[in-house]
Amino acid sequence: MTTPTPDLSWIHLLERGTQDRTLLLLHGTGGDERSLLDLGRRLAPGAGLLSVRGRSLEEGFPRFFRRFSAIQYDQPHLNAEADALADFTAQAAAHYGLNPAKVTALGYSNGANIALATLVRRPGIFAGAALLRPVMALENPPHPDLGGVRVLALHGARDPFLPHAAALGPYLRGLGADLTEQTVNAGHELSPQDLNLTAAWLGAGQP
Repeated sequence: MTTPTPDLSWIHLLERGTQDRTLLLLHGTGGDERSLLDLGRRLAPGAGLLSVRGRSLEEGFPRFFRRFSAIQYDQPHLNAEADALADFTAQAAAHYGLNPAKVTALGYSNGANIALATLVRRPGIFAGAALLRPVMALENPPHPDLGGVRVLALHGARDPFLPHAAALGPYLRGLGADLTEQTVNAGHELSPQDLNLTAAWLGAGQP
């Protein structure tokens, strides 16, 4: 019987760690698979880092799904890429010998939005998700049971996208997620407070 070849066609980098957990790093618009590596090393020393490049291009800049404007997103493409990212995560874990039960997504901006879409469309694929500057990109989100799944959502008080994140907290709490949500004194950019809160949240999730 022939073993199916894993679809690892997403451009990615893997840095193995000393711990039995992996951070799936998902960059913002214009980033790539190297953009969050330093951040991942700082936030979770010892964790493995699996960093992925988005497959959509906007004026030549990578992102994870198409958009029609700053706040209007291509819903079929968002859903399809979320499902494809879930498949990649499972196949990469098997291919590289990673613990599939200990993969936590860490996404910034566009990466946070694809992380959220993947989390709710394919529950169980992530042990948890740290969402840095997310918005509610899904227009008709599913309603899976996320009972006990740890999620961190950090917003910027001066972020122009903040109003578009208002529905995110009530949605995730309604799914039963163990949500930590906070608004920090920043814009869309990340601040030292973001790093401290994320590092503490990641550390608290360790056995």
